[in-house]
Amino acid sequence: MIKQSLAALSAAIIIGAAAWTPSASAAPASGDPTFDGTIYDTLVDRFFNGTPANDQDADPADPDAFSGGDFAGLIKKRDYIQSMGFTAVSIGPIFSTDTYDGHGVLDYGSIEDRFGTEKELSGLISEFHKQNMDIYADFPVGQVSAHHVWTTDHEDWAVRNPDGTVSWNIEKPEVREALIGAAVSFVKKTGVDGLRLTRFGEGDAAFLNELIRAVKAEKKDLLVFSDEPSGAEFDLSYNTGENAILKQVFSEMDPNSSVLEGIEPTDPPSLLFFDTLEGDRFTAEMVEKRMFPPTRWKVAATALFTLPGVPIMTYGSEVAEAGTGHHGNHPNHDFKADEDLKDHIANVNELRNKSETLRTGDYELLYNEKGMIVYRRYTEDETWIIALNNTSETQRVDIPQEKVGGGDKTLRALFGSDLIRQADRGDYRIVLDRETADMFIVEEDKGLNIPYIIAAILVYTIFLLFIWQVWRRGRQRRADEAKAK
Repeated sequence: MIKQSLAALSAAIIIGAAAWTPSASAAPASGDPTFDGTIYDTLVDRFFNGTPANDQDADPADPDAFSGGDFAGLIKKRDYIQSMGFTAVSIGPIFSTDTYDGHGVLDYGSIEDRFGTEKELSGLISEFHKQNMDIYADFPVGQVSAHHVWTTDHEDWAVRNPDGTVSWNIEKPEVREALIGAAVSFVKKTGVDGLRLTRFGEGDAAFLNELIRAVKAEKKDLLVFSDEPSGAEFDLSYNTGENAILKQVFSEMDPNSSVLEGIEPTDPPSLLFFDTLEGDRFTAEMVEKRMFPPTRWKVAATALFTLPGVPIMTYGSEVAEAGTGHHGNHPNHDFKADEDLKDHIANVNELRNKSETLRTGDYELLYNEKGMIVYRRYTEDETWIIALNNTSETQRVDIPQEKVGGGDKTLRALFGSDLIRQADRGDYRIVLDRETADMFIVEEDKGLNIPYIIAAILVYTIFLLFIWQVWRRGRQRRADEAKAK
């Protein structure tokens, strides 16, 4: 009887406690040029080996060789990626290639058979679409294999690079036409949702715009972006300066965070990232500065998913991958995730997906002093306060009432247990432990939750009665045993 009462009251408390739910918002439309989702960036060969049937000469122990990752592996790990809240997956270059990273393109007209067949690629896209997730692929414009099929019949099209690769002489009309035709054909044949143009160097913006218009004519909702800064009309802006700012601020404690004032909303939206598939991993920088990567990453990930822009996270970041150099940056994913970090990424990403304000709302930096950073994302209907304590000490910040929409509000912490009310002098005081981050949703102050308090008192009282009854029965049992003797 007592156990049933406890269970019933506990259930009533859970149901009665007002849990916050972000304002409803439809998922971003597939390939919409106003894309505001989040991207998980990977390489097919390095992610997961789903079937040995296409391994051929794979050797996971050789950093220069193919490792066996394939489309089947991505399908098998779809739920793993989706569990972190990502709405799109970038799978890198998938043309026939003589390098595991796909950049040594041999033929724009065929898919690398070590990765899988065209049918398997179609299956991959279909499986991800079932979960409302998009698939993007790379189109390397330059630095392809010296053995590319075009070099056989059109040697004058190729410009030899010092690293042994070739780029295309896009000053030639026939080269431009061939590249555009190859990109359009790829989009038409595969049905990918997005195309990332890579390795075009200082590429002619006029040519890039011509290519962008052509692939969008083939698929109007195709997302087209790049991995280099460009003056071309991409749907997302690539800004290496923002990447440098994020690394500088979040790779260590007590940084000069004044540079964060350079982060602001852009049109088109900026790609936000800590890692790329080139160079050293962000975690390696933390390690070099003798920081603890999982803790650093939690603060950094909160910023990544709440600052204005479109987050793109390189595979392995959720396990704090710390590789350096070209090979170290492309490890075979072992999926030995730091569960706390992975869960934190999932939680912040889920909040972002559910809140249009966090994705596209206005942005204002409220406080920024040596690594203690507070900003707000807001619309007419919703306000968030994001606090990042990137310092070595507990910090306190007072937020003026006008920044939370006036008085009679509360700030409800999403990761902590705080419920911040307005102080007597009118401001809202946020206190945050060192190296932590939290997100606060602004709500109307409804005063004390009397039903919750009454229910809690009843549960506590019944629990004491339960303990008393157990003690009483035990005492009676001992008395009966003594009498029986």
